[in-house]
Amino acid sequence: MDSSEEHARCPARGTCPVFLAMSAGTVRYAPLGLCPALEGSLREEPWGTDSPPQPDQGLPPPLAAVPVPWKSTDPCQGHRESPGALVETSAGEEAQGQEGPAATQLDVLRLRSSSMEIREKGSEFLKEELHRAQKELKLKDEECERLSKVREQLEQELEELTASLFEEAHKMVREANMKQAASEKQLKEARGKVDTILFAEFQAWREAPTLDKTCPFLERVHREDVGPCLDFTMQELSTLVRAAVEDNTLTIEPVASQTLPAVKVAEVECSSTNTCALSGLTRTCRHRIRLGDSESHYYISPSSRARITAVCNFFTYIRYIQQGLVRQDAEPMFWEIMRLRKEMSLAKLGFFPQEA
Repeated sequence: MDSSEEHARCPARGTCPVFLAMSAGTVRYAPLGLCPALEGSLREEPWGTDSPPQPDQGLPPPLAAVPVPWKSTDPCQGHRESPGALVETSAGEEAQGQEGPAATQLDVLRLRSSSMEIREKGSEFLKEELHRAQKELKLKDEECERLSKVREQLEQELEELTASLFEEAHKMVREANMKQAASEKQLKEARGKVDTILFAEFQAWREAPTLDKTCPFLERVHREDVGPCLDFTMQELSTLVRAAVEDNTLTIEPVASQTLPAVKVAEVECSSTNTCALSGLTRTCRHRIRLGDSESHYYISPSSRARITAVCNFFTYIRYIQQGLVRQDAEPMFWEIMRLRKEMSLAKLGFFPQEA
C-alpha cells in the first residue's frame, strides 16, 4: 500500500462493519464481509486535480446517508467518529487546499485591475474637474477685474460730483451772504440818509396803494419831481402832456427822416421837425408825441423826451405796485422809487443819455 493510504481495520474482520481506504483524492468505505465481487468494485481509482471525481456506480450510499449502529462492545468504538463528517472534512480541506491559491490569485488580479481602472477613471475625472474649476476661476477673476474697474470709475465720478456740488453750494451761500449784506447796507442807508418822514409816508401808501395825488406820498412826489420835470415853456401844451402822462394816454414814437409832418396849419410853427413844440427852441426833433386819441402830433427835442420818459417810468412803477405785480420788501421798493425820482431830477436839469 501507499504511504498516503491508511487502513483502519478492526481486529476481527468478520465483525468490523467498515473498511476505510484513503488515497490521493479518493475515499472509499463499505461494510466488510461482502462478496469478493463487491469488494473488487471498491478498489481505488485515482483522479487528478483537473478532473473531478466521478460518482460511484452501483455502490451503497455513504455512511453519512446510511447510519450504521455501533455497539459499545466494539473494540474500535474508542477510535470511531461519524464517517460522513470525516469524508466531508477531508474532501473540503483537500479542495480548499488545491483550489484556494488559484482562486485567491485570480481575485487579487481582478482587484488590481479594477483598482487600476478606478484609479485611471478617477484621475481623468479629477483632471476634468480641475480644468473646469480653473476655467471658472479665470472667468470669475476677469469678472472681478471688470467690476473693480467699474467701481473705481463710479467712485471717481461720485467724488467729482460731490466736489462740484459742494462748490456750487458754497457759491450759492456766498451769493446769498453778499445779497444779505447789500440789503442790510441799503437798509442802514435808508434809515440813516433818505428822510424818515418820506419813508414813513411811503410805507403808509404801500399798505393801501392808490394813484390819488392827494395822499401825502404822491402829493410830495408831484410837488417836488413831477411838476417841475413837466413844466415847459409852452404852458398850455405842458398841462395837456401832464394830464396825458397821469392818465397813461400819451404816445411817443420816433420820426423817420422822410416822414413829412401831418399837422394843422395853426400848429406848423410849433410842430416842425426843427423846433420843439414844448420848449419852443430850435432843435433837431427825432420823436413826436400824440395825446390820447387826437390825430395831432407834436415834435419834441431829445431833452423834452427825456423829461417825459422819466416821469412815465415813475408812474409805470407805482402802477405795478398798485396792481400787485411787484413782490418785494418795503426797502427795495423805496430805493427803486428814489432811483426814479433821481432820474426825474437829472432830466429836469438837462442830464440825459445821448441816445435820447
